[in-house]
Amino acid sequence: MTIRHIPWLRHAPKGGAAPIYLALAQALETAIRTGELQPGDQLPPQRTVAALMGVDLTTVTRAYGVARRRGLVDGAVGRGTFVRRPAEEDEVGLVDLSMNQPPQPRGLSIAASLRATTAEVLQRTDAATLMAYHPGLGALGQRAAGAAWLAPVLGDVAPERVQVCPGAQAALSALVWSLVGHGGTLVVEPLTYPGMLAIADQLGVRLIACPTDAEGLAPDALASICRRERPAALYVIPTMQNPTGVTMPLTRRQAIAQIATDHDLWIIEDDPYSRLMAEPPPGLAALAPARSFHIATLSKCLAPGLRLAFLVAPDGDRGAPAVEAVRSLAGMPAPLMSAVAASWIRDGTAEALLAGVRAEAAERRALAAARLPAAQGSPEAIHVWLPLPADWSAARLRAAAKARGLALVSAEAFAAGPGAANGVRISLGAPGRQEVLAEALAGIANLLGEAR
Repeated sequence: MTIRHIPWLRHAPKGGAAPIYLALAQALETAIRTGELQPGDQLPPQRTVAALMGVDLTTVTRAYGVARRRGLVDGAVGRGTFVRRPAEEDEVGLVDLSMNQPPQPRGLSIAASLRATTAEVLQRTDAATLMAYHPGLGALGQRAAGAAWLAPVLGDVAPERVQVCPGAQAALSALVWSLVGHGGTLVVEPLTYPGMLAIADQLGVRLIACPTDAEGLAPDALASICRRERPAALYVIPTMQNPTGVTMPLTRRQAIAQIATDHDLWIIEDDPYSRLMAEPPPGLAALAPARSFHIATLSKCLAPGLRLAFLVAPDGDRGAPAVEAVRSLAGMPAPLMSAVAASWIRDGTAEALLAGVRAEAAERRALAAARLPAAQGSPEAIHVWLPLPADWSAARLRAAAKARGLALVSAEAFAAGPGAANGVRISLGAPGRQEVLAEALAGIANLLGEAR
């Protein structure tokens, strides 16, 4: 091995004014700051660096020690030294309240779980096989794990009905393409997931916004749309709706399921958040299994980096063409992440991580309730909806927040048509520390006070 194989060492020339151990530490900091070294990258052994630089081992040990004290690296005997992710207490600049993601689980390390499970998977599975192409959307064991994960929402589901997809967006795109198609009509909520708005735009799908009330979609309005427009499908987020936070009660779900059955309407049920609830209501796919496609991503309740979603297809053969479309357009899920997720579900790690996310999310939601009493959303939610008067400019509030270092997303990003409610969505999971979130929420409250 030469210095050419460890490019960051070129930042530490010998013979400079600073002692070589400080020059090495500064070289590490420079490489991390410029992105040459990324969080999680493993540094070479100290003896290797010492040999390449022509210095004694103690010099490199001191350099790594300085880097550790500066918060640049961490490690342990026998494991090695790794570039450290930015510490939560180092959070500076823009506080992201726009990206909906789960907070880090309370008292648990996803990194530690990922390292342990990945090692276990690689030990029991031939790496070449793992990295090869795999037919279908998940092995049967992975699909069975998905069925187990979804049981609190859907009850007992045959593993054969479960598909393992590389994220929810790919599955949603394929379903809309297959069930609705170019020029077809899709019913949505007036404020809905921006990713679905993008899909509809790309595929030339006509959207109809169904009126809602405090319990979600209005059944009479949906039935009227079905009679008048004969839409192909309904896209709905019935639990902790994005962005409004509304969760449909059981009676409302039963009414929507009955309308779909009566009018031969497909239901595309997007369900990122149900598992955040200790006792989630039954999914629409449990109430209308012959009419529903249920999609549940792991990105909002465990970790976005898993890039996995479970798709539950309808009973019977009518949904088979849509499932084939998902296979054609989405392709296979990443085998390693699929194996990790299935292992976590089987051995209880997923439930433990979920419990940690729930605990942290509940405390963050309580912070939002205290500082922004008008914010709407479930007690376990990772986002809230802050309604604004119709004559207020949500875009102006968003711009004012950005000027104070706060990133928000406002109603126009979610609007499926004119006349949608005014407001901003505030995501609670991205800030690393509760103190940072609390200060950001107080900043929004101050902006609202000034606007009055």
